Amino acid sequence: MRPNQKIKRNYNKPFFSNRKRGLSGVPLFLFGLLIGVIAMGLVVMTTQNYGQMQYMALDALGIAPTPTLYASEHAQLGVDLYVAGDAEEALAEFELAVQQRPDDINYLYEYGKLLIELDQFDAAVPIGERAIAVAPNDVRGYALKARALMWSDPGTAIPTAVSGLEIDPNFAPLHAALSIAYTNIGRYAEGLQRGIAAVNLDPMDAFSHRAYSIPLIYTGRNSQAIEQLEEAVNINPNVTPPYFELAAQYRAIDFPEMAVGVYRRVLTIDPDNAKAYLRLCETYASVGEFIVASGFCETAIDIDPQYGSAWRMLGQLQYNRRNYESSIDSFNNCVRFGSDEVECYYIRGLAHYFLDQCDDAWVVLQDSLNYTSQEQIIEAINIGLYNITQRCSGYETQSLPTAIPPTPIPPTPIGGI
Repeated sequence: MRPNQKIKRNYNKPFFSNRKRGLSGVPLFLFGLLIGVIAMGLVVMTTQNYGQMQYMALDALGIAPTPTLYASEHAQLGVDLYVAGDAEEALAEFELAVQQRPDDINYLYEYGKLLIELDQFDAAVPIGERAIAVAPNDVRGYALKARALMWSDPGTAIPTAVSGLEIDPNFAPLHAALSIAYTNIGRYAEGLQRGIAAVNLDPMDAFSHRAYSIPLIYTGRNSQAIEQLEEAVNINPNVTPPYFELAAQYRAIDFPEMAVGVYRRVLTIDPDNAKAYLRLCETYASVGEFIVASGFCETAIDIDPQYGSAWRMLGQLQYNRRNYESSIDSFNNCVRFGSDEVECYYIRGLAHYFLDQCDDAWVVLQDSLNYTSQEQIIEAINIGLYNITQRCSGYETQSLPTAIPPTPIPPTPIGGI
């Protein structure tokens, strides 16, 4: 530009140019429509993904909730927990899977099996019935219901299992359930045959081996029963129920040291297993090691203060040492925490008698007759009642349930199942 040259400005034009850049030639109304479409898309996307966006925002602040797992993920967690030996947590995971997929036969079957594993047979019956309803041609529903009823109602379990065999005659769990059900109605030969069939059809099914052990036990073949239970343990080494059954058989053939070893194995899997401590208590008591036994019972109660059976056994040990006041307290806890074991009643009544608490002794001993049908225990109760009529003022004219000769009160049974 040359010096002193001036810029000529046309003041009739606006300072900013109104030329279109980029959208040159696009009508204004089309541009507005495009903006509206984009805005609408953003609204829809935000609405559809609101939950995810909200979770991302909360996660950035460190307060996001745990994401909800799919049913399959809960089921896989359940399988892993069961294999690791935690049946209760496994049950909780399968319960969540069933809540999400209530008509899925796969989840119903595994959930029902875990209920049975944890002795919740009554809860497993409707699960088996539901499995049959949602999948009437699937044999697993029939097996589940038969297993849930094989102990309490073998008369129903048997036709249920037979119906399942019409669908699949080679399903081992059905034969296993029949093995126990037939045994429970005294048809031992059929129980044995079904047990053999179950283990032959599926040698890797732990339940089949456990089921076959039942007719073996009832027919006095304890050594063979031990073999079957050892197989069950080897198949699922972290699952504890078969260990208790195995230890009980070692005790039945008078090998308490083997039973102790099995219970200690349970404690390596589950260090806080109150039942294992109770069984150690009972096993040591059965061989006269009462002081050692008491320590195991006390540990069981420390783990589970509401364990009625542990209070029962502790009460028996206290009674055996003539610590009648403490035994009464323990037996009262046994009853308070829901146990209906007869020892918590009749031995408590005898303890009251030895403390000259005749009124309490009479009431408790009378009540204890409602909790047993064992002749030996009934005889002990009647002897206690008779002695009250002979030695307690005001009871001379009381009638007894049955007439018995005046004999000393028999020693308290020590041990347990």
